[in-house]
Amino acid sequence: MKEPVNVLFIREFSEPLRQHITERLNDLPRLNLIFPEEATEERFLEHAPEAHVILGWRPTKELLERAQKLKLFINPGTGVQHLLPLFRELDPSRGVVLVNGHGHSYFVAQHAVALLLTLLNKVIPHHQKMVAGEWRQWSDALAATTPLRDRQIGLLGYGAINRWVHRFLSGFSVEFHILRRSWEGKPEPQPTPAKKYSPDQLHEFIQVVDTLIVAVPQTEETTGMLGKVELQLLGSEGVLVNVARGAVIDQEALYKALAEKAITGAAIDVWYEYQPEPDEQGRRYPTAFPFHELDNVVLSPHRAGSPFSDLKRWDEIIENIRRFAQGRIDFLNVVDLVRGY
Repeated sequence: MKEPVNVLFIREFSEPLRQHITERLNDLPRLNLIFPEEATEERFLEHAPEAHVILGWRPTKELLERAQKLKLFINPGTGVQHLLPLFRELDPSRGVVLVNGHGHSYFVAQHAVALLLTLLNKVIPHHQKMVAGEWRQWSDALAATTPLRDRQIGLLGYGAINRWVHRFLSGFSVEFHILRRSWEGKPEPQPTPAKKYSPDQLHEFIQVVDTLIVAVPQTEETTGMLGKVELQLLGSEGVLVNVARGAVIDQEALYKALAEKAITGAAIDVWYEYQPEPDEQGRRYPTAFPFHELDNVVLSPHRAGSPFSDLKRWDEIIENIRRFAQGRIDFLNVVDLVRGY
């Protein structure tokens, strides 16, 4: 009899999610799903030596070393920059494959579009006036909607998130421009025509667009790819939405571009300091610059992936577990450890 396939979950999972995963995989008799009763490192380490598949966000080096049977590690989120050093250090002869999850891409794209429309429609300042009891006392001249019609939409990165953004915005009378790392072997259909760019055409791309949606992975190539020069090229009519990683855009350059109105505005869901120290009033801001004092921003606390309770977002993760249990190696969303995504 063949050895069971052990899948270890190294985070606390809700009962509905446990049940969903179990029910979707209950036709695989040799599959053993391990949800430790206590979601602690001690319990994870106990189960690690028997794990063939591990699913979780932040494994420790000790956990990976103990898991000598490990062949597949599934990161449920898209970002893997925090995992790369650990997995690059693993002995290649172990043959451990790292995959990430794109199940939340629909929600991130929805949030990106919501942030864009909130910014262009000046929803927040009008909301603030309503809260203050100032009924229709703010003139259109001070907070007029910026029409989306006829804008040049730049999709920086064209993975799962910006492909959804493209679909969501395709009903507007806009033109699309797409910059991605490589177009080779990418024949997937697009919802509308779009002009294509490669990374060496970054400046040409930014000069043409006036609405920039940033959804690239954080790698050595993309960290700091948008700085003072690029924001100046975006221009005074330009707006941007960042749902990628904060480090993709130089924070000082972004703050100054907004404060000096070098660009019209920005909607930001990803930040620079995820464990900020509280100020004298106990407030915590995830950046070295006072973005919260600006009047041309929409601020979001890295929550584009909500709702986390949605079960459908786990379907591709379940599919990868299924493929492993079936002895397949054609996993979804395999991470290239050299490229970093």
